Amino acid sequence: MDLTRATVSAVLLARVSYGVALIAAPRRLALRWLGEDANRAPLQVALRALGAREAILHGGAVLAAQREAPLRPWLAASVVGDLTDLIATAAERRRLPAGSPLATLAVGGGSALISALLAAIVER
Repeated sequence: MDLTRATVSAVLLARVSYGVALIAAPRRLALRWLGEDANRAPLQVALRALGAREAILHGGAVLAAQREAPLRPWLAASVVGDLTDLIATAAERRRLPAGSPLATLAVGGGSALISALLAAIVER
């Protein structure tokens, strides 16, 4: 595996870890994002589903990297997932804790940007 794919894999593994952590401790990871609603069991179901999306999508991308398969489709899907998180947060921004939309823009937007940049360099 070349250095570029190894770098992409490291980023992807961090995303897998985040997904697993969100499945294991949704309240803890989402409290700043969603406020006290993160304590509600129905919301934790959705948070765990989001964690599963992260773990499965990025885990599949790691496997693709190891097999020397195309990575751009996986990274594009990652960007789309991050953008949907931003859109959903923006749609409810008035009902979220202060600072949450800006933090989501920083984290989700940053993640989308990183994935887009990696897609641009990974398979030249």
